[in-house]
Amino acid sequence: MENYIVSARKYRPDTFESVVSQKSLTTTLKNAISTGKLAHAYLFCGPRGVGKTTCARIFAKTINCTNPTAEGEPCNECESCRSFNQQRSYSIYELDAASNNSVEDIRSLNEQVRIPPQVGKYKVYIIDEVHMLSQAAFNAFLKTLEEPPAHAIFILATTEKHKIIPTILSRCQIYDFSRIEAGDIIAHLQNIAAKEGINTEYEALRIIAQKSDGCMRDALSLFDQMASFTQGDLTYNKVIKSLNVLDYEYYFRLTDFILEKKASQTLLLLNDVLSKGFEGNIFIEGAASHFRDLLVNSDAETASLFEGSDDLQKRYAEQAKRCTAKFLFNAIKLCSNCSLNYRTSRNKRLLIELTLIELTQAGDSDDDCGRQRIKKLKPIFNTGNANIAKTAEVAPQPKPVTQTVAPEPAVATKTVPQAMPQPERPVTQSVREQQLAPQTIQGRPAELQIRRPGNGGIGSMFSRSRSMSAEPVAASNSPLPNKESAKDTDTPLPTKVITNDVLSQAWTSIALQMPEHERALADRMKIITPTMEGEGIFSIAVDNQMAAEMFESEAKRICSGMSNILGGAMLKMKVNINKVVVERHVSDKGKQFAILKEKNPLVEKLRKELNLEISR
Repeated sequence: MENYIVSARKYRPDTFESVVSQKSLTTTLKNAISTGKLAHAYLFCGPRGVGKTTCARIFAKTINCTNPTAEGEPCNECESCRSFNQQRSYSIYELDAASNNSVEDIRSLNEQVRIPPQVGKYKVYIIDEVHMLSQAAFNAFLKTLEEPPAHAIFILATTEKHKIIPTILSRCQIYDFSRIEAGDIIAHLQNIAAKEGINTEYEALRIIAQKSDGCMRDALSLFDQMASFTQGDLTYNKVIKSLNVLDYEYYFRLTDFILEKKASQTLLLLNDVLSKGFEGNIFIEGAASHFRDLLVNSDAETASLFEGSDDLQKRYAEQAKRCTAKFLFNAIKLCSNCSLNYRTSRNKRLLIELTLIELTQAGDSDDDCGRQRIKKLKPIFNTGNANIAKTAEVAPQPKPVTQTVAPEPAVATKTVPQAMPQPERPVTQSVREQQLAPQTIQGRPAELQIRRPGNGGIGSMFSRSRSMSAEPVAASNSPLPNKESAKDTDTPLPTKVITNDVLSQAWTSIALQMPEHERALADRMKIITPTMEGEGIFSIAVDNQMAAEMFESEAKRICSGMSNILGGAMLKMKVNINKVVVERHVSDKGKQFAILKEKNPLVEKLRKELNLEISR
């Protein structure tokens, strides 16, 4: 029985003319050979399976051919060509850099370069996967690559050009190989099928070409696999069944359901696809490709962009007539967004179902890119007085109440610049009062409940020199007021007693809402516990003089910000330096231990149990 050879090896090109879809590169190489303008180093880079190593071998064989054809192809009859075809040539070396990537391998190569060729004019070194060389191997190869002997030519091949150091790139002529187009792959597979006596359908080969993603080697491997599965009869149905590819019939049915606005049928179709083992992202990506094909077939000028048979193209054109261009654009956008969010979504099926429902609700109007206008609920707090007036007309008018309200932290930290002009608002005053007068919030300390504006209550968070406006208050970047607008400390003291718990809540609220650029101040505030010392005065303890100066400079701002939370109560801050912390840095070890023992008696117990002594 004759040994079986896979198509990728059996039909590997041996001439420039037989190389698929790299016409410009092969023409350049042939012209360089015919004119004798050969460089000493070449770099072939590009995706896998597009012909880099194949072109390197053909190029190396043609260089040493003693009787090339008029078209610049090797004759395959001279001694050099025959020795290469029989894999016994001593003038052409192939090195796999993936397994020979050490400095010793490159040094051995440098020693061989000095020996002139036995047959032919040049010694050609083909180094495949050159990006796998180590940094030391690259450095050892630099000098030889820059100034090789006159008889040496290097051809480097790689799929990852970005991993090659710039000093190597600058010494080579770079040839970028492109992915092979689907039409060229189909034509090549048809040629092989004719030689092998295999019956094929165009759509079956198109699926193979699409699955290979521009890689000829992958396409040939899939072709051999399908030929074995179908026993020499490659039909469309057999190929999609074997390769687990979604049939375009699903997408034609999906589009019909969407155009007929049958959301339930689209969900059942999705369930049918998922039950057959397909992933949801494959389905939604296929839907996006289907809408794209409909879009290009809707215009005669772009119909050439469609890759498919004439019969299939007619079917796409017929369905495209039922869709507007804007509807298709909107459908592609929805499917693309769903595909992007698929990986991060926790409920992937629900994400696709929502997309399908949204597609069925997309109309053919000219508004919103083919989507029907969706009525949106307007926010309650809007920037225009007219919108708030409309809200006042719709919202039910609650009865005025005199109960006090504890302000939310986010509201308490809002301020209005004093330079803002005072707008006229005959209607919106009542709207704002209604929004600020719900029932008393339970669970808050009595000391935090504040009075109505004008009596040191919520109005204290706004500028006292102006009435409240219907304009929404812009939140400041910092919960503290600016230094220029900070309140003076001569403001009347609070009428109610403020406990340490209430003071700590206000202090912590200010620290937690500090912006990023005041993070240093916020971090210090979080580890400090303020203490009331007397009527209208509280104290804090810091570790050092620098921290004390920082808090003293920000005292007015901090007290003014806390006043907004404490219902207008203006306190004074007293900054103390923690002497215990300062004394802890003395050089006397015994004194340090005494301070620690005073703060934590368990330290002495630990010393006794471990029988430790204090160092001197």
